[in-house]
Amino acid sequence: MGEIYSPGKLMLTSEYFAVDGALVLAVPTKLGQEFFFEEKHDGKSIIFWEAYHQNKLWLKAVIDYKNWQILETNITSSAEFILKVLKNVQSLSEIQFKNTYTYHLKTNLQFPPDYGLGSSSTLMNNLAEWANIDPFHLNSISLGGSGYDIAVAKAKSAVLFQNKPEIRFEKINFSPKFKDELIFIHLNQKQDSREGINLYKSKIKSQNLVDEFSDLTRNILLCNELENFSDLMLLHEQKISDFIEIPTVKSKFFPDCPTFVKSLGAWGGDFVMSAKFEGFEDYFWGKGFSTVFDWCDLID
Repeated sequence: MGEIYSPGKLMLTSEYFAVDGALVLAVPTKLGQEFFFEEKHDGKSIIFWEAYHQNKLWLKAVIDYKNWQILETNITSSAEFILKVLKNVQSLSEIQFKNTYTYHLKTNLQFPPDYGLGSSSTLMNNLAEWANIDPFHLNSISLGGSGYDIAVAKAKSAVLFQNKPEIRFEKINFSPKFKDELIFIHLNQKQDSREGINLYKSKIKSQNLVDEFSDLTRNILLCNELENFSDLMLLHEQKISDFIEIPTVKSKFFPDCPTFVKSLGAWGGDFVMSAKFEGFEDYFWGKGFSTVFDWCDLID
């Protein structure tokens, strides 16, 4: 049985503005998604799909890919999404689902799905690598979004990413001197990224504002001191808040926090980033947020 792996991701800069070409800094997580595959040349045109969360089976589906019908499943809505994606794989690929084979395909998501670390993007990249197709194209027709998460999954590295005038990304080594002072807090309020992007798209924006976030990303890369990094994170957060007219996560949940609190990705859920201070663990636990990671625990 063959195996492919893609890491998860965290978006550190330019959330929302990424869809308009702002420069994004994103990093890979230590946990990602595994994809296992096996095919038998038996003339049956059947896909046996199994999906696991942290090695626990949650979805099973049997799909007839000659007629693109779900023959069996335990979760119809999820199986329909998988069918749609696999049908897109067939349309783009010159090698997969072109013959009468039986495919045994299995995924294992290594992190909880509500972490927002890229359950969909890691799947898209794994399938694209398996089918020898462009993961950005597969993601675009299956899900949409800026594509930065696909870049991290494909590069298996921290990246600088832009999608305009065309998609381009650069592998970088992002390991700030003060990384041991950074922490990530899970808000346990999973957000729909597409819903947030639709809100953002409904607002009029200027190219100058998009460029300001690219400049912020470049300046953040140059930071050698936590104080400077913190100031830029506060500025970044306030600019987003002013534009989308949603209060910052700090003002909503942590108004008395002595350090910055920076949203990562869709606002209001998933992970936020902050910095250590005396008693920080008790502080976040006291606010009801018990999942706190050091940088080295979460970032590869």
